[in-house]
Parts: sequence; C-alpha cells; structure tokens
Amino acid sequence: MKKNIKKKLVLTISITLVLSIILSACGNKTNNHGSTIRIGSKDFTENLIVGELYALALENAGYQVERVPNIAGSIIHSSIVNNDIDMYPEYTGTGLLAVLQMDLMTDPDEVYTKVKEEYKKQFNISWLDYSKANDGAGLVIRTEVSQKLGIKTITDLQKHAGEIRFASQGEVDRRADGIPALEKVYGKLNWKSSKVYDNSLKYEVLRNNEADVAPAYTTEGQLVNKDEFTLLEDDKQVWPPYNLAPVIRDNVLSTDPGIAEVINKVSSVLDTDTVTALNAKVDVDKEEYEDVAKEFYDSIK
Repeated sequence: MKKNIKKKLVLTISITLVLSIILSACGNKTNNHGSTIRIGSKDFTENLIVGELYALALENAGYQVERVPNIAGSIIHSSIVNNDIDMYPEYTGTGLLAVLQMDLMTDPDEVYTKVKEEYKKQFNISWLDYSKANDGAGLVIRTEVSQKLGIKTITDLQKHAGEIRFASQGEVDRRADGIPALEKVYGKLNWKSSKVYDNSLKYEVLRNNEADVAPAYTTEGQLVNKDEFTLLEDDKQVWPPYNLAPVIRDNVLSTDPGIAEVINKVSSVLDTDTVTALNAKVDVDKEEYEDVAKEFYDSIK
C-alpha cells in the first residue's frame, strides 16, 4: 500500500514539473524580452497617439506592454522618476524649461543635447532619438490674408502688423516668452486691433473673419486645413523647440537595449506635418486615438 502511495506521489511531482516547464516555455513566447514595459502618456491627443505608437511598436517586436494613458503633464515627470512608469513621449523644450528650469535655448540640437545630458545625470533617465515633429509656440494667420499681403514669416508679419487684427489670448501679450519675446527680436507689433478671445475659439474667430492672426501650437490638428489657416515661420528662431522624443528609465534600457532601435524607428517618421495630420484625425474628424495610431503604425511597420 505504502509502495503505491509513493509511486503516485512521484508521478504527481513529475507531472507537475513537466507542466511547469511547458507553462514557463509558453510564457517566454509571449514575453521575449523580460518584464512588462509601462508606457505612459500625457492627457492630450498628440501625446496619447505617440504613446500608443510606442506601445504598438514594442508589442510588434515581441515586448509585453502596459499602457498608462492620461497622466497630467504636471506629474508625469515625477511618475517616471518614482518608477510608476518606464517611458513616455516628452518634449525637448518642456524638459529644458519646465523640468530642468534652465535658461532659454533655441537651437534644436543644443536643446536635445543639454536635456539628454542632464536627465542622465540627475534622474537616470535616457532620451532616445528626437523626432522632427515640433509642438512649439507659433502664430496662425488666415490664409486669405497671408496670400493678399505676402506674409509667410513673422518678419513679414511685423512689417504688416498695422493691417492685422490680432486675436490675443491675454496672457500671451504679457508673458516674457510670448509677444514681448517676439518684439525684442522682430520689432514692435503695432496691431491694427487686438482683442482677447478664449483659446478654444480661435479657429472659429479666424474662420468668421473676426480676426486675422492668433497664437497657436505648431501641431494643432486644425492646421491641416491650409486653405484657411497658415502657420507662420519663426524665421529668427525666437521660440524654443519642442521636439517629441521618448524618455525611458535607464534600468529598463540597460536590461534590453533593443528597445531603443524599436522606438527610434517610430521617431524617425514623425515630423510636424505628420503629427498635425494625426492630431486632426482625432480633434477634427473625431476618430479614436487608438484607431488613428494603429492605422498609422500599420503604414510604417
């Protein structure tokens, strides 16, 4: 009797060991690169789309991913520093001015080099390649006015300011990095008129011919409609660059350096026009950001 019990026990242990090996092997197939990578994103359209692109690219390469979307911009840096997420899309200008609180710089390469160096030193966080997509400050003009007066740059705008109705957002008139920064370099902007509007209404105001020029961010989805709206070139580079780039915890990158190649491939195809078009699909056409990201990723993978 004791002999039979012993045989059953040995058989049970053997089966358990075999099942463990099989399950372990199956687990490795679904996660070829170690632990799950937690990808965060800020709580606005563009950052959600780009964060989703990172997730899709890593999953396609065999990584296991956890999405952590809609993190407030005010806390996302502390989230990665405190090990709540592993990576997210950040902007070079935000890193330089808001996080590091360093002096203004305007050359994109210099800004990237500085933030990369300081993040490594201060936070043990790496910046992967930055993309050409720049979500910075800008001015948008009605295309009809742009064509009529030959205004393509802020230099052109300054020469014709007396013929322009400015749709201000109030604060931009006083902030050191707003209109005062432009006037230091381009000269005084003596508008024909200046009236304060809510930022959310600016494209409606321009479309209704209530104003000619308004402050804008350079990747806003409405800018795809070039027949109506033209983004002016900051030809003297007054405003700092806000190039999109992935930031990632050093311990995650050192565990699997292959992550860099996967994510850098995504950054290499993101320029300002492309990101603007992706934003437009969500903000103008009202598509879901996950669907927009999936469609775009399928076109580049």
